[in-house]
Amino acid sequence: MYELEFVTLIKEYQRIIHKVCHLYRDNKEDREDLFQEITFQLWKAYSSFRSQSKVSTWIYRIALNTAIATFRKKGPDIQYVPVLPDNQAEQEKEGHSIQHELLFAALKQLDDSEKALITLYLEDFSYQQIAEIVGISENNIGVKLSRIRNKIQKLLIK
Repeated sequence: MYELEFVTLIKEYQRIIHKVCHLYRDNKEDREDLFQEITFQLWKAYSSFRSQSKVSTWIYRIALNTAIATFRKKGPDIQYVPVLPDNQAEQEKEGHSIQHELLFAALKQLDDSEKALITLYLEDFSYQQIAEIVGISENNIGVKLSRIRNKIQKLLIK
C-alpha cells in the first residue's frame, strides 16, 4: 500500500520533477538520470513526510536540492548550447515554442540559487512558500527575484 501511494504521488507531481530536470540538465540522458535520482531521494524521504507543508512544496525542496547536489558532484563540465530547429512548425511539434526555449536558455545561465528561486516564482508560489522551501526571508526573496528578473531581461536582449 505504501508503495502504491508513492507511485501515485510521483505520477501526480511528475511535472514538477520534469521541470527541475529540464532546467538543470541539458540532454535527455542527464535529465532521465536526474529524474531517477530525484525519485529515489523522494522515496527515501517519503516515510518522514508529515504533511506540514504542501506536497508540491516538499517535492520542490527535494528536487531542487537533489539537482543542485548532483550538479556539484558531476562537476561544471555541462554547458548549454541552444539549438533551435530550422522552422517553427518543427519546434511546435515538439511541444515547445521558440520563446519557451529562449527563456530556458536564459534560465540555464543563472546560478543554482537563482534557478531555484525563479522556478518557484514561475510556478506561482507565494513569497512565503518560496521562503519556506529555500530557507530565506520573504523580503530577501522579493529582492532576489527582482534582481533575477532584471538579469533574465538582459540575457534575453542579448
